Amino acid sequence: MPELRIYESIARLVVRRPAVETGGSGFSYHRPVLTVLVVFIVLSAVEIPFIDLIVHRWPAVRIGFLVLGIWGLTWMVGFLAAFLVRPHAVGPTGIRVRSGLEIDVPLGWDEIASVAVDHRVDEPKSPRFVGGDDGSDATRTLVLRMQDATNVEIVLERPTAVTLPGRAPRGGTQVVGAVQFWTDDPRGLLAAVRPYLMEE
Repeated sequence: MPELRIYESIARLVVRRPAVETGGSGFSYHRPVLTVLVVFIVLSAVEIPFIDLIVHRWPAVRIGFLVLGIWGLTWMVGFLAAFLVRPHAVGPTGIRVRSGLEIDVPLGWDEIASVAVDHRVDEPKSPRFVGGDDGSDATRTLVLRMQDATNVEIVLERPTAVTLPGRAPRGGTQVVGAVQFWTDDPRGLLAAVRPYLMEE
């Protein structure tokens, strides 16, 4: 549930425990959206006393707006925390490709053929799944953009089922042959991946 992940993310941020397996490395992806998220958090925080000043003469209304304001601020802080404590992860079991509160795509090393830096910028509102027009799952790609961009591509050994929140066509269980995503440090991620792929 997103609500529970909000509080879990805040707790992880407070104790500085990102969701990365033992022996693994985390790679952030929040830089393109950090400014926007911080602005929303500041506006949410400023809004609470401002509205309280307007409605302070009506206790019932005041309490209602106060509860809503605090809940909204907590949600925004938790949303930002999820970006910080749920990074992409490279570790002994494979790669976890993540995005915010809900998306977490685990890929084992036996499923991964190659990982490469490949910077692409797509049109706004481009579909999350692309390719596969020939009817082949091997040519279908899951694209997890950040500000319409990706910079890493994972090509899979074989068509692999991945599960995303929601329903088709943007979510649910889908079969793909590659995954593209954004990380703030593509070269660092590639360096962390290299020893595991060399062992294959």
